[in-house]
Amino acid sequence: MPTRFSIVLGITSVLLALAMYSQPVLGQTAATGQALAPGTSNRTLLRGKEPPVHYALSIPANYSPSKPVPLILALHFGVGGGDAAGAGRSVLSILVRPALEELGAIIVAPDSLRGDWSTPENERAVKELLDDVRGSYSIDPKKIVVTGFSMGGAGAWHIAEKYPDYFSAVIPVSGRPPASVAEWRLPVLAIHSRNDQVVPFGPTEAHIAELQKAGKRAELIALSGITHYETYRFVSGLRQAVPWLREIWKQEHN
Repeated sequence: MPTRFSIVLGITSVLLALAMYSQPVLGQTAATGQALAPGTSNRTLLRGKEPPVHYALSIPANYSPSKPVPLILALHFGVGGGDAAGAGRSVLSILVRPALEELGAIIVAPDSLRGDWSTPENERAVKELLDDVRGSYSIDPKKIVVTGFSMGGAGAWHIAEKYPDYFSAVIPVSGRPPASVAEWRLPVLAIHSRNDQVVPFGPTEAHIAELQKAGKRAELIALSGITHYETYRFVSGLRQAVPWLREIWKQEHN
């Protein structure tokens, strides 16, 4: 029977392989404003004296500058040893793109600069990256979403609360919720497994109930039989966010 160490090691190997697959060709790791053809590429946002932000960018096949598209910010899980190189591309490839590709959205998935997504460095980096992508592509400002898994799920809660004017909705997956609902403004669809052995299901269930009691738009998709380390098995749960988002966006545009 596999040990927890062997499971984590196996998952790490898969993630690293995905992260290194299809490295960018010369010129694709670029400065601000260089738009690329459809597909997924590794890129770098240069920020002067600030540390550069490495990220994966997925552009839908039908993208046209004449038609604004949704934008999805995807935040990755925690990584052993603190080296997040390629982790953004991993969560994009394993979870977010397979689940949400029918939305025809541009997906941007940064690598953490240091620590979790609540650090001031990561807060600034995420904001600047969003500004850069919005300035480089035709983005519908009423269709910008933040999602993430595990540490990235907690990050989705945090970044949405930090920059609520940037987003139309938030979809945290297996992420620890914030302590309070007092300042919460955005529609939220939380996705969590009852069998999560790392981030317990109970606090998410209680937080969504508290948001609903406060009159906020909040929903929960409760999954069963999936452990925390089976990231790929959350695709079907996250895919259920597609009609939910379309309803949110329909109301936003009316």
